[in-house]
Amino acid sequence: MANSKNILNEKLRVINIGTSKFKDDLDLQQVESVQYDWRPPAGGNAQVIEALDSLKNINKIEAANQEVIKIIKEAHPFLIDIDQAINVIPNMHKKLILHAGPPINWERMAGPVKGAIAGALMYEGLASNEKEAEELASSGEIEFAPAHHYNAVGPMAGIISASMPVHIVENRIHGNKTFCTVNEGLGKVLRFGANSQEVLDRLSWIEKTFAPALKKALALTDGIDLKSITSQALHMGDECHNRNKAATSLFYREISDYFLQTDLTKEEVRDVTRFIRENDHYFLNLSMPASKSALDAAQGVKYSTVVTTMARNGVEFGIRISGLGNEKWFTAPANYIKGMFFPGYTQEDAAPDLGDSTITETMGIGGFAMAASPAIVQFVGGDVEDAIHYSEQMYEITVGENSNYSIPNLNFRGGAYGIDILKVIDTNILPVINTGMAHKEAGIGQIGAGIVHPPFECFEKAFIAFMETYKEEIR
Repeated sequence: MANSKNILNEKLRVINIGTSKFKDDLDLQQVESVQYDWRPPAGGNAQVIEALDSLKNINKIEAANQEVIKIIKEAHPFLIDIDQAINVIPNMHKKLILHAGPPINWERMAGPVKGAIAGALMYEGLASNEKEAEELASSGEIEFAPAHHYNAVGPMAGIISASMPVHIVENRIHGNKTFCTVNEGLGKVLRFGANSQEVLDRLSWIEKTFAPALKKALALTDGIDLKSITSQALHMGDECHNRNKAATSLFYREISDYFLQTDLTKEEVRDVTRFIRENDHYFLNLSMPASKSALDAAQGVKYSTVVTTMARNGVEFGIRISGLGNEKWFTAPANYIKGMFFPGYTQEDAAPDLGDSTITETMGIGGFAMAASPAIVQFVGGDVEDAIHYSEQMYEITVGENSNYSIPNLNFRGGAYGIDILKVIDTNILPVINTGMAHKEAGIGQIGAGIVHPPFECFEKAFIAFMETYKEEIR
């Protein structure tokens, strides 16, 4: 009783649970308070909570997830070659256009994606102007498919057409190959929906000058070790999604001498090396297929609840799960990115979340590794403490820690990886993604960068499907 009297005489400290509106009022009255952002498990979805409660044989799931993260960690991607998509991507053909994110038809596509497709059709010589390209795209004569269905990935609009050169990345531990186009640089570029003559000329130069030169240089190598570059870059201030300065520099150092050993003229060497040197985002288009090569190898492990794909097409966000197969996407409307806008632009100008580059977060880098990249906050907003917090929080929804990709600012702790839908559902914590923002209209380009999360609904749908698939074996 004496203790109770003492408590009543002490200064009150308020813990506000749930909505922050009450805390805002307390702040106005200068009352000390702490905000606790509590939400019911599974977002209060009764069907999902019931399914969670029915889980009995968790050992099968845990064993499968350990197998998945072992595969991902052991994967060793190398850049081995570059060639036109039609020559190396299985089943690629002249009238097939690959795009970012889950499946979508022409009528529903976002503005930047339609603009990029029109540019690709003009680049391929299938249309002479944008109007003809749009008519052809809507005619049913052109086939559209997710790049992910063809072992490929693409940033932003993610467009890959037959003649475009693609990096060829080989996972030498598991033997699978993945593909990604060459990063065009900044400004008016196809990946943001631009399709002017300037854009088409650059694509032609990449195809006819840059790619043949890089092919000659790569032929002299035993492959460029992308896993090693990523690991080093994380110790040099990159997170290998939106910040690739160190990784691009490391790649430039690796490849430059091989360019000098080819039969290229001095001027040709200067042109192709300058293209890499002046594009800090060059490595993004290597980081993405390197990540995909590891995650693809881990696809199809029975009972696994680990996410192997996160991707968005500017309309929908989609995920795929190791234990549920390649063809099953779980989608929901894509969110808008919150962050920093370039001068003259606002949220009203932005397209919803877009691109395959979230394959880096799925791997455990990108937004998951922001603690390794304090400078990224100058690009996406927030402060250094936010970057560290995001990385620390991701350990709560992942299966393991990847010592190959350690984070100096977390005392060299291995980065969080192996997103587990069960943990996302249980904690209500969503994967963090840092990303660029595209204008909603084709051709205007990037208008900012920031932070975004997948829709919770994707994980609810995946979990319900998982429980239906394995209901007799895990309940």
